[in-house]
Amino acid sequence: MLPAVEELKSTLAQQLPGVSLTVEGTALIVPAKDLLAVCRLLKDTDQFRCDYVANLTAVDYLANAASGEAGRLQMIYQLYSMAQKHGPVTLKVNLPRQQPVVASVTPLWRAAEFQEREVYDLYGVNFEGHPDLRRILMWDEFVGHPMRKDYVPEDQNVL
Repeated sequence: MLPAVEELKSTLAQQLPGVSLTVEGTALIVPAKDLLAVCRLLKDTDQFRCDYVANLTAVDYLANAASGEAGRLQMIYQLYSMAQKHGPVTLKVNLPRQQPVVASVTPLWRAAEFQEREVYDLYGVNFEGHPDLRRILMWDEFVGHPMRKDYVPEDQNVL
């Protein structure tokens, strides 16, 4: 059985010194530079054995002038253990809207390959170490990332 998110955070912090994790609801916020280390620990440790990445997506948050909050893209990962029948472990990674880059988790979970390509195509997140990072839904000449909130189609009267 999975521990509560606060206990999970403590366990990960003990096993990965120097990694600063925070809790947001039922999710762990992981710095982009530490994502692979956290994922590898969750996958390879007998206590967690997260052997399946069920969902990998992004959310676009525009800047909020009223609160002074800068815009960001947030990667969301949901991990499960099929072997131990528990999950999800939800990880979130905040990235800048300009040149968002995060390590690919495809070397750990092959199921992430097409999901990372989808996020790359629709949101513009680059995944370092991805084996075949190219568009998957839009054509190669397409300009922009249509799931971003500031995306404006060229011709809105096409239909």
